[in-house]
Amino acid sequence: MLKLILILLVVAAVAGLFGFGRLSGAALSGAKFLIFIALVLFLLVILGIVAIA
Repeated sequence: MLKLILILLVVAAVAGLFGFGRLSGAALSGAKFLIFIALVLFLLVILGIVAIA
């Protein structure tokens, strides 16, 4: 999941650099969504609610 987040952030940066605003925004929105999910899962694992086997 972290690899996909990094890929989306790089795509957003490159698209923004070349002037593709909509593509940059879409990639950034996807990265934000995945970061939120990763943080929620991380907190659930830390609190012991979800066990990763």
